[in-house]
Amino acid sequence: MKALSAVMVGLVLLSQELCAQNFSEIKPAPQQTAWQDLEFGVILHFSTNTFLDREWGDGTADPKVFNPVEFDPDQWMKAIRDSGAKYVVLVAKHHDGFCLWPTEQTDYSIKKSPWKDGKGDVVGDVARAARKYGLRFGVYLSPWDRHEPKYKDSAAYDLYYLAELEELATRYGDLVEFWLDGAGSAGHVYNFAKINETLRTYQPNTVVFADTGLFEYGDARWVGTESGTVGYENWNVIDRHGYLRWRPVEADTPLRKEHWFWHPNDEKSLKTVDELVTVYEQTVGRGAQLMLGVAPDNRGLLPDSDAVRLKEFGEAIRARYSENLVVSQASERSEFLAALDNDPDTFWSAPAGSHHAALEVKFAKPVTFDHAVTMEWLNDGQKVQKYSIEVWADGKWKAVAGGQAIGHKKIDGFAPVAANRLRLNILSSTSEAHIREFQLYSTVAGGK
Repeated sequence: MKALSAVMVGLVLLSQELCAQNFSEIKPAPQQTAWQDLEFGVILHFSTNTFLDREWGDGTADPKVFNPVEFDPDQWMKAIRDSGAKYVVLVAKHHDGFCLWPTEQTDYSIKKSPWKDGKGDVVGDVARAARKYGLRFGVYLSPWDRHEPKYKDSAAYDLYYLAELEELATRYGDLVEFWLDGAGSAGHVYNFAKINETLRTYQPNTVVFADTGLFEYGDARWVGTESGTVGYENWNVIDRHGYLRWRPVEADTPLRKEHWFWHPNDEKSLKTVDELVTVYEQTVGRGAQLMLGVAPDNRGLLPDSDAVRLKEFGEAIRARYSENLVVSQASERSEFLAALDNDPDTFWSAPAGSHHAALEVKFAKPVTFDHAVTMEWLNDGQKVQKYSIEVWADGKWKAVAGGQAIGHKKIDGFAPVAANRLRLNILSSTSEAHIREFQLYSTVAGGK
């Protein structure tokens, strides 16, 4: 009996070891790491709701209400580019079923609106404007449809939805991201496998965003709230029902508090620059993707205050993280140069097979800093399990920050400290760590 118990314990330990090994060996697809490098995107909500002061349409709005007489997606994209975002996702159809492109599947679309005499194409115009301003483009096609009569028949609606998806996937160039969710739905069961199959036929490199309930079908996962923060150590590999998958996290939040669509007389809801900087540091700075909700108004323009705020946000982030003190003052002869060169395409590797290593920076004279930015090279998987950022003081190393995970990017803030010697101490890693960047910043005026 004792021998049997010993065998069982051994099997449990072996199982745990194999699970840990498998976890660390999961690697991303190339399009996933490319998407993670974009870091910051914008999702655009613009539809009949915009003209009716609504957040949730019920599918009864008359298409004639959609008439953005000053429609100018170039104005949107300039403001979005100035914010520092790298891509946009347009809500091509929200839950009300109204389509922003001239779909052949229904008349409940801009074809029946007075805008451009029913001959316009919002999706096409936004896609062109995005690319003109150097932004990648993607779409959200809501599975829930509160207008379409076929919705009551699952099989018929599946064909309808797939036909709409095929139009979007074949008419508007490469799609960087496709949003997929099961919001609302009134008990409807979707054929998500067929949706993915159809999308992949025409857009094999599109990153599919889905919440963890759609784990099998997504390439990226929802953070779980619309607060724009990641409240936990961010691991890219997650486990659902015993299946391990690389699923980086996306955190979405609107520019205006609790509002995804534009509403009149709503200026007080606009988030401040400080609030947006906090959002950035608690999403991108925690290894996640930031998806900021932006909404054009009933003119077809971004409100002036929103455009200004987006520009101010971009300027604040650039000012905060523009002068990397490591690059400006560290020795070019450092053996760790590949992680200190301000170039995320290069990386330093710890000794092969190691589970602990340290990356050290020396300055000619003490430098004051209060933030560190660390990036892990993830192509071979996420390796760092525990780390500490330490300064040499009074003849010993003193920790000023640390954590359990680095991932794509980790921003650590701490009280200003002056030092001429510091290190990134990798206390534990599943195998040799790979560090793309280790950067230092002083975000306090006059702190350099």
